[in-house]
Amino acid sequence: MEAVAEDLYTVQKIEAILKRLSPERLRVAADFLAYLDERESNDATEELLSIPNFKEDFQEALQDFEKGDVVSFKSIRRHV
Repeated sequence: MEAVAEDLYTVQKIEAILKRLSPERLRVAADFLAYLDERESNDATEELLSIPNFKEDFQEALQDFEKGDVVSFKSIRRHV
């Protein structure tokens, strides 16, 4: 719960700073945030692709899905 509060504080701090920026600096900040977002996405993709046989397994899963060869999560979920 502490991490959530920290994240909320960080977001509020960023919002306050953004409200004070000039339009030009605001565009720079937006570009930088877009860059960070893209990097995070690329890092996640690289992590998945580093898993042995991930591409092949993912393609097989997509084919199974397209054929309707799937099982409902609710039917296999265990009550904990």
